[in-house]
Amino acid sequence: MNQEAITGMTRVAMVMATIRQRIAGRSLTPGAKLPSVRRLSATLKVSTSTVVDAYERLVGEGAILSRPGSGFYVANQAAPLSLPDVGTRLDRAVDPFWVSRQSLEAADGALKPGCGWLPPSWLPEDGLRRALRLLSRAGGSALADYGSPLGSPPLRQLIARRMAERGIEASPDQIVLTESGTQAIDLLCRLLLEPGDTVLVDDPCYFNFHALLRAHRARIVGVPYTPSGPDIEAFARTVAEHQPRLYITNAAIHNPTGAVLSPVVAHRLLKLAEQFDLTIIEDDIFGDFENVPAPRLAAFDGLDRVIHIGSFSKTLSASARCGFMAAKPEWVEGLLDLKIATTFGGGPLAAELVLHVLSDGSYRKHIETMKARLAEARSTVSARLQDLGIVPWLEPQAGMFLWCRLPDGVDAADVARTALERGVVLAPGNVFSLSQGATGFMRFNVSQTLGPRVFDVLRDTLALSKARS
Repeated sequence: MNQEAITGMTRVAMVMATIRQRIAGRSLTPGAKLPSVRRLSATLKVSTSTVVDAYERLVGEGAILSRPGSGFYVANQAAPLSLPDVGTRLDRAVDPFWVSRQSLEAADGALKPGCGWLPPSWLPEDGLRRALRLLSRAGGSALADYGSPLGSPPLRQLIARRMAERGIEASPDQIVLTESGTQAIDLLCRLLLEPGDTVLVDDPCYFNFHALLRAHRARIVGVPYTPSGPDIEAFARTVAEHQPRLYITNAAIHNPTGAVLSPVVAHRLLKLAEQFDLTIIEDDIFGDFENVPAPRLAAFDGLDRVIHIGSFSKTLSASARCGFMAAKPEWVEGLLDLKIATTFGGGPLAAELVLHVLSDGSYRKHIETMKARLAEARSTVSARLQDLGIVPWLEPQAGMFLWCRLPDGVDAADVARTALERGVVLAPGNVFSLSQGATGFMRFNVSQTLGPRVFDVLRDTLALSKARS
């Protein structure tokens, strides 16, 4: 390698780059033996420890193999990855995976008003760093061992107390820790569904409910959602006609609409569940965003027909994967067996991290600050969207989402595709709608929609869409 290419690299990185270049240039072919540590250190004028470190890292990447007593060899690799192929596919179908794939795979610098999480700067980074430092000094079990299937007893006790604040009574032994709310729903579907069973969802609802249920080969039926909960008359007709096994919905703040379940609708819904032997999965992932507690089906029901799930990915960290589910005792053993079958023991590291942050006194302050910032962002973004003719379906009392109607004649999927070409990921309405009745709607995450560039792109893409229609 020339001097310009290695400027700014560490010595280890320089050695790694040299080997990668030789592999890419075919001077080292698959199966070929690499120079010995001493020989390469002399050639590159670096220490033998530098070469050893570089070789070990290349082994970790899968670029080379170590054969004890023999040396290092080039791995039998597939064709080199072409960097232009790494980006998101702009022509991908707009389906329940569309927003997730575009948001998760977006290039650095992309704007993501369509994603479902807060910017990193809104999360309690200082608290997470303190917790990580404490964990780094803790005993080896949290860092190295499998966890119990139920999960950390102290964290389950804390979750039970937090649930009790919302009127939900559950013992710690009724709470199973999971890697996420999505994993909790997956395990429940494995326990409760057979292929072909019918499941009710809200229309619109969180798009990954569709994707997950299709993975379980369920038959999905939608019920229109109103500002006070599911359309209860439509709900009654649907359960009578289709005899569904499950109903999956949000507690607290509904995704994507921001609506809140009313007590009257909650009571009528639970009566229908009892009448038609319906089990309800209540996803409470946005509970900590509330200003005033909304009704919880699990509180009214006592965890008889309702399973309550939650997660800390929205308020703490999406990287520290930790969720939970609370169910009646007779279902817990089956859920634990499924958890062992699919993920073996729980990961105690994430649970301990969450426990530290929730317990050190800073979390409640973080939540109050976050709610205030979201209130200001909802007001600002709502006004700016309305200036473009994009009107909120309702003005939510809390949360990060605005569910908005676009100007007449504008197709949200068309707008989203055009915006993606300019590095802006949007969430078109039909990814949330089983009936595909939300062509003119879009969900906006207000925490990710504050910069002027988002509105510039929206203005331009709306104009293009109108011109094409």
